[in-house]
Amino acid sequence: MSNEPIALGKALASFDALWSPRIVTRVNDYDVRVAKVEGEHIWHVHDDTDEFFLVLDGELHISLREPGGERTVRLPQGAVLTVPRGTEHKPSAPTGASILLFEPTGTPTVGDRHAEIPDHIDATTGHALGS
Repeated sequence: MSNEPIALGKALASFDALWSPRIVTRVNDYDVRVAKVEGEHIWHVHDDTDEFFLVLDGELHISLREPGGERTVRLPQGAVLTVPRGTEHKPSAPTGASILLFEPTGTPTVGDRHAEIPDHIDATTGHALGS
């Protein structure tokens, strides 16, 4: 990883793929990823790690299946949410959004358990910026 500043807007402008995060830097054993999202992701669970979301632009919805039932959280630009490990969740962005994710290196975008993966979802552990 570079020790030079990284402009997130420039990083986001370097790719067009939706639901296909790019790794902009690493912090210890964690990836800082950016992604463009629109439409729906899939229901999935990360068994051993929390997942941090920061909305850079647009609005992100995250549906959560919790012991008390199902709910959807709406995150406007600038909002953050940490989905606790073991919580089934499904991100979506009806009108599109740009997000930053912070999670352990090697964490799959579709979690450890998930619904069938449609073609518009990139099942990855993140791509290098510029790839």
